[in-house]
Amino acid sequence: MATEIFKKFKFDAAHSLPQAPEGHKCRRVHGHTFEVAIHVTGEVNPDSGWIIDFADIKKAFGPLLEQFDHYYINDIEGLEQPTCENLCKWIWDRLAPQLPGLCKIVVMENETCGAIYTG
Repeated sequence: MATEIFKKFKFDAAHSLPQAPEGHKCRRVHGHTFEVAIHVTGEVNPDSGWIIDFADIKKAFGPLLEQFDHYYINDIEGLEQPTCENLCKWIWDRLAPQLPGLCKIVVMENETCGAIYTG
């Protein structure tokens, strides 16, 4: 039976949504404290007692976190329209090769709004 684990990260960053309708507040540059949760599923290894070491998730996400934290996300290649939905997919595409069992990426731009991507 598979078990699902997750590790959360937070970062502060600015973005704008240039494709939003004219006059929409999100077209302007603004910032958020984003939260990203990376979910991995698999069988618990009977020797280690875990699916994957949380440190391995941190190591895989670390370089991406460095690109985001206190930067303007629109400047990152592939994130010219950095909605939560697009951030989820962008992160997934970079983590999936490194994290066997990756099953879900959750990106929240505040405590009430976010997106979930399951590949």
